[in-house]
Amino acid sequence: MKYFLLAASRSTHTYKMTTTEGGYIHTFGPELPAMFDGVKLAAVATILYIIVRCLNLKSPTAPPEIIYQDTLLSHYLLKTCPMLTKEYIPPLLWGKSGHIQTVLYGKMGRVNTPTPCGVRMFLPMQDGATATFDLFETIGSHTTGDDITMVICPGIGNHSEKNYIRTFVDYSQRQGYRCAVLNHLGALPNVELTSPRMFTYGCTWEFGAMVGYIKRTYPQTLLVVVGFSLGGNIVCKFLGENQSNQDRVLCCVSVCQGYSALRAQETFLQWDQCRRLYNFMLAENMKKIILSHRDSLLAMQCSNIGDGELNRLYAATSLMQIDDSIMRKFHGYDSLREYYEKESCVHYIHKITVPLLLLNSLDDPLVHPSLLAVARTLAEKMPNVIFALTQHGGHMGFFEGAVLFPQPLTWMDKVIVEYTNAVCRWEKKQSICQSSSE
Repeated sequence: MKYFLLAASRSTHTYKMTTTEGGYIHTFGPELPAMFDGVKLAAVATILYIIVRCLNLKSPTAPPEIIYQDTLLSHYLLKTCPMLTKEYIPPLLWGKSGHIQTVLYGKMGRVNTPTPCGVRMFLPMQDGATATFDLFETIGSHTTGDDITMVICPGIGNHSEKNYIRTFVDYSQRQGYRCAVLNHLGALPNVELTSPRMFTYGCTWEFGAMVGYIKRTYPQTLLVVVGFSLGGNIVCKFLGENQSNQDRVLCCVSVCQGYSALRAQETFLQWDQCRRLYNFMLAENMKKIILSHRDSLLAMQCSNIGDGELNRLYAATSLMQIDDSIMRKFHGYDSLREYYEKESCVHYIHKITVPLLLLNSLDDPLVHPSLLAVARTLAEKMPNVIFALTQHGGHMGFFEGAVLFPQPLTWMDKVIVEYTNAVCRWEKKQSICQSSSE
């Protein structure tokens, strides 16, 4: 019969395990605790390894990769916009993780968000819709002394009340820019729809109406066009749709867009970089926005949305399913492929002739690296385009900070304004040279 005895020495506090079997005595001394200590160390090492890998702590910081043509304008911009050629240094402990940057942007937006004071404008559209945008006047004077207005298009389902927009607007105001921010049709919770449609991936009607209003109301103002994420697709498509849309436009900045929805739809269903999970979360947010206008959409007789479409909406788990059952029908597209093909800026962006800055992050979990070939190819061929690709930043994050806590202003906010200031000074310099030569 086998049994165990545990003996301890009070003087040395050393524990021993002894067993007796068939008259033989086996003693387990310090070896067993040492083995347990080894297991603990291995567990701690494994956890540390996972943390290092997940937080990407070993990834070095570096300046953005810049693709551009060898022109006087490009050299001037890179010389007077040093943030594009210096290291972007994210917060040490978590800033190198594209997932954390993206999640913080999505949940928090920004820290210590200011509250700029603006006026909400309502614009009736030809189809009965009512576009809205918020207008924020300047706080400081612009370095060139000119009247310049930033016309801003936010990301998917966003509006002027989002924290990242408020932070960017406040900073731009203090740098001497008037700001006009489009509220995507249906995105504001307290503004009812007046026609049976909402914003879509590439509809430029509301943004065009806002730009037209600014041009009429401020005939002397010059425009800077800024688009974030989905808004980047809209502004680039708007400028490329018609050459007249570029009148009085100094430059355009597009941040974290994917350029081609048709190419992106396959990558957005992959589990690589948890892209499928982000797809699901974005789809849930879109559901809430659409269902908040359920009564309006169903009540209008000319609506293409019925109970069948709403039932498919309830079951949807991806943006593509929502686009197919709801979004494409606002403009009468026959198929999802046609919707993505017609609403992507990839077919229009090469027609933009004003200075264009395309900004993306390599660790953006929403935008697959293969989609960046559009921006890279464009910058290699077009003399007015600069493509800046950072190693870190996530999707619309680009937080800066020493170790743990991020700063209120992000690298993205400062780069956009610095690039815009450089373009404004270049245009001012060119106009003075032309006047003196005459």
